[in-house]
Amino acid sequence: MGRPDPEEGQLPAPVKPPDGGWGWIVLLGCFVITGFSYAFPKAVSVYFKELMKDFHVGYSDTAWISSIMLAMLYGTGPVCSIMVNQFGCRPVMLIGGLLASAGMILASFTTNIIELYLTAGVLTGLGMALNFQPSLIMLGTYFDKRRPLANGLAAAGSPVFLSSLSPLGQVLLEKFGWRGGFLIMGGLLLNCCTCGAVMRPLDMGMKRKMGKAQDKYEAKEMLPIGGKSEEGISTTDGTKKGKKAKKKPKKGKKLLDFSIFSNRGFIIYTISKFILVLGLFVPPILLVNYAKDTGVPDTEAAFLLSIIGFIDIFARPACGMVAGLKWVRPHVAYLFSFSMLFNGLTDICSARASNYTGLVIFCVFFGISYGMVGALQFEVLMAIVGSQKFSSAIGLVLLIEAFAVLIGPPSAGRLVDALKNYEVIFYLAGSEVVLSALFLGVASYCCLNRGKKEPPPENNPSAGGGSDTEEAESDVQEAEEHSSNNHQPAHSTDNTMVAANEEANHVAEEQSGEGGGCPAEDGEVLAQDGCNADQMVERDSF
Repeated sequence: MGRPDPEEGQLPAPVKPPDGGWGWIVLLGCFVITGFSYAFPKAVSVYFKELMKDFHVGYSDTAWISSIMLAMLYGTGPVCSIMVNQFGCRPVMLIGGLLASAGMILASFTTNIIELYLTAGVLTGLGMALNFQPSLIMLGTYFDKRRPLANGLAAAGSPVFLSSLSPLGQVLLEKFGWRGGFLIMGGLLLNCCTCGAVMRPLDMGMKRKMGKAQDKYEAKEMLPIGGKSEEGISTTDGTKKGKKAKKKPKKGKKLLDFSIFSNRGFIIYTISKFILVLGLFVPPILLVNYAKDTGVPDTEAAFLLSIIGFIDIFARPACGMVAGLKWVRPHVAYLFSFSMLFNGLTDICSARASNYTGLVIFCVFFGISYGMVGALQFEVLMAIVGSQKFSSAIGLVLLIEAFAVLIGPPSAGRLVDALKNYEVIFYLAGSEVVLSALFLGVASYCCLNRGKKEPPPENNPSAGGGSDTEEAESDVQEAEEHSSNNHQPAHSTDNTMVAANEEANHVAEEQSGEGGGCPAEDGEVLAQDGCNADQMVERDSF
């Protein structure tokens, strides 16, 4: 007998992350999606002045467009998780790209601010949310060893697109007006569909090959070699649909897996992330107005955000490379805690900056720390819950972050209006970020390190997101169990029949030797000494 191959009885092995190959194309698509998701709500702000003139509304009214986009991006996390677990990443991303593009195209024909909220805000925000979350899930599917670097490179799309879309929007506004700019922006968002099309599942065609191999495997193990084996293979092919129908109820998918809340690491991460978001976005939002109040000219004040974006572009991939080192990756949660601590201390130390030089120094260090946080936030979450449960975990985390986004920056703006003092706001925001860093570091050390001494929980694939890889592994296990169970009854039945035949022959020989006996009724044989009914023994007992 030669070496078996998948087509002749050997069950195919589950697909592992390739850490390259087509994964680099997936990474490029994730880079584009991340750029659109985070930069687009900010880039739309270049159209606000024209919208204020046409619709006769205030700045706060137009600012709600960006706020609604971000709220949809964060708040629809569970909806995205359910759709991904039900339909897969690629279809959800294709639908999301169409919705995002349709929202901006329809927004170019609106006649009042409410219609803008519904089109550019709700529809485009929902479309970008349906692209952002699945792209991160696919990135975690294609990368394992190089996942920190991949997350860092994908996160760099945010500052790159922010530095590109804002000048592009200004050019489009000057040449085509805000309606023409919205129309062209809608066309650009169709690239999200292209990015969704390249998100090829790793296990495509795996179930089909496994089904054929499983049928032949069962036929060879259960039937003798020869002509009957071919007949058995065709028989098993005919019952293929029936077996699949029986297996489907056993491996039902969970649309949203709430079992991740039993993971202490996930609870710690969620709480620290909620506290972080309360203060993380406050400094860049208030930076330009803070610089203007200190006497910095408008052009130089606006350039401060460009400094942060430029530093952020290089900080994120560099931090991803550092997080991928062998001696750093097991402690990536502590690196994330350090990056948050670095960011919070930067806010606190720069609260007293009173000149342009001090603000530039603040922007440099803030860009480094902000890039570190952006590169590590999803890597830490993947390391905590695993790639199989990541689809449910990120949806729930984004939903919780949505509340923090709606609380933090608006509350900071109200405090500025009430106190007329930016220094207090920077102290408060920095303190919140430092608190989140200390909570993550201390809680991870006290809770998770002690938990390592306890036996690890059993890895139950059905409790996760119900991925195709897990289903394939369960198919392999069920096939092996099914074949082993079929062997045992066959051997036991053969042994029983042989023993019965030998005993019956032995009784018959003794009876014929003695020359006496009575005819036996159906289902009975006689004992040695005659025809007494008490001495009758049922044939079935043999």
